[in-house]
Amino acid sequence: MDIKEAVGSVLKELIVPELNKIKEENKEIKTPLILTNKRLDDINLHLADQSRRIDSAREELSKRIDSVREDLGERIDSVKDELTKRIDCLYEVIVRRDEHFRLDQRVAKLERELRAR
Repeated sequence: MDIKEAVGSVLKELIVPELNKIKEENKEIKTPLILTNKRLDDINLHLADQSRRIDSAREELSKRIDSVREDLGERIDSVKDELTKRIDCLYEVIVRRDEHFRLDQRVAKLERELRAR
């Protein structure tokens, strides 16, 4: 048993300090790892919140854009109707002037014919 105890003693002297050192390093790694995981969880929560806010803002903007599009469509239709009325009035004035010019020409021609007789 002497050899067995000697080998065990040597192993304990060589391996146990290394194991203790590994355990200490493991503890040193675990603490920052736990803090890092906590920070990552906080960041994930923040990103999820930002994603919800973005979705909400996108939805609000979509509603506003639809409202503006509808309002502009109504305004364009109103302007188009007004322009159509104005063009119709202008056409009537042009036609009247043309008819008036033709009547003036005809009256002038008839006056000349009457004077010639």
